[in-house]
Amino acid sequence: MRSKAELESAIGKGGRAVLVINSRSRRGRRLYGRARRLLDEAGIAFDQVFPVTDPTRLRQLFGDVLALEPDLVVVGGGDGTVAEAVGHLAHRDIALGVLPLGTTNNFARSLELPLDLPGAVRTVAVGGPGGGKVADVDVGWFESTGDPQGEGPGADREHIFANMVSLGLSVQVAGRVPHMLKRFLGRPAYALTAAGLLPRHAAFTARITIDGETTTVQTHQLNIANGAHHSGQRIARDASPDDRLLAVYRLGDERRLRLASATARHVLTGPWRSLDEDAFLTTPHVEIETDPPMRVDVDGEVRGRTPVSIRLRGNALRVIVPQTFDDT
Repeated sequence: MRSKAELESAIGKGGRAVLVINSRSRRGRRLYGRARRLLDEAGIAFDQVFPVTDPTRLRQLFGDVLALEPDLVVVGGGDGTVAEAVGHLAHRDIALGVLPLGTTNNFARSLELPLDLPGAVRTVAVGGPGGGKVADVDVGWFESTGDPQGEGPGADREHIFANMVSLGLSVQVAGRVPHMLKRFLGRPAYALTAAGLLPRHAAFTARITIDGETTTVQTHQLNIANGAHHSGQRIARDASPDDRLLAVYRLGDERRLRLASATARHVLTGPWRSLDEDAFLTTPHVEIETDPPMRVDVDGEVRGRTPVSIRLRGNALRVIVPQTFDDT
């Protein structure tokens, strides 16, 4: 593995680069042409470009990407596309550049990237005016019950995640939010879908075990975050994908109205809350059991059910971030 400075130098001097854009993401189809133009103007030359019209082929496509042995892989798309890239690029001597073209762009927000396309391109153009730098950030790793993936060669990578593992109402919302509603409304589509599902959603009991001590809670929603954002909103002012910690927190208790009020409080006060508050449990490793068993959402994809074991892998992913990002 090269040092971060060595990899950054190779990229800045025109190292091998690959572009992957999901044209099915919320803004990907509309902005594909503009993104190519801005990247060309920024002087970034790509050895190969992969426009993705079928997201189910992403896993296979990244095999072709890695075969090119790039120094930089620029990915344009939403959190699902970025999460797929993270699984393939973690623990490799390759930097990930992100063009945030999705609905919530949680991972891009956690990296403090500009959410406008010109700003994101400027950051990816390492060595140019306003260009970013190579940093290494944390990823998560999970193992759930009945996960249909993660077996055979390369199985370990199938368990890596970028942003968050979730249990509860959000799993139903992710599976039922209408695609066209999400395309036209963006983030509010999730809130509207949640409001429709909440009256019929049953609370569950979660047993959270950290360092041999178990905390039991009742809730409609439990999140385990590696990143700093959820649903496009900051979790806490000091949350970071580079802090060597998972943040475990619930939204509300067993009462449905408490979920609504806790979600509103999360949206309004997240930028001012701290991970030191009682609302959060922070740890590099957590085991979770639920009653009844719950489906496990990993970066927007259902991956088995509880019990689930979640671990942190520190500094496992190299990314292009703004110069102002605090790289530890």
